[in-house]
Amino acid sequence: MNIVLLGAPGAGKGTQAAKLVAEEGMCHISTGDILRQAVKDQTPLGIKAKEYMDAGDLVPDELIIDLMRERIQQPDTAKGVILDGFPRTTTQAVALDTMLSNLDRPLDAALLIDVDPEVIVKRLSSRRMCKACGAIGTAADGPTCASCGGEMYQRDDDNEDTVRNRLEVYETSTSPLVDYYRGCNLLVTIDGDRDPDEVYADVKRSLGM
Repeated sequence: MNIVLLGAPGAGKGTQAAKLVAEEGMCHISTGDILRQAVKDQTPLGIKAKEYMDAGDLVPDELIIDLMRERIQQPDTAKGVILDGFPRTTTQAVALDTMLSNLDRPLDAALLIDVDPEVIVKRLSSRRMCKACGAIGTAADGPTCASCGGEMYQRDDDNEDTVRNRLEVYETSTSPLVDYYRGCNLLVTIDGDRDPDEVYADVKRSLGM
């Protein structure tokens, strides 16, 4: 099964992707991971991407699509892929459809983990991370890490103003993508404002797993 994963920052996409990988053997692929790995491996496409990245420029859509095509054909994707962070625009979505069709591996669903923006603001602005071990907690957990006793702190991108800005950017860029997949009858919307296990059960049921 091949899935595009959609959802605002803090909606819980990573948690659901991890469960699908662990239980279903699917391969979780993010644009950032692809770029970093291609650069590290010094593949021809990775070398090209590094030129743009070193110059501080955005990597062109065509190159991202070529990298995605290269990655999807690797052996670890045999049981299906979860695409995270790609596509970001309808242009990229159309290109992805063409690419997967040519590989005879069509997209099965666009999975949207939907959470009310105000819930996300509250969720992320109360999030805390341990400086020592990286464990994630909340402000209610107190100033020390339950795992190692280290200091808990709030990341800069988790303050309320930054979170609201991130959500605005997400809404502007992703709304057309949601409409595109709805028009293709591929959109599956899941209520993400619940216990992660309940969300996952709904994900599996909605995807026919």
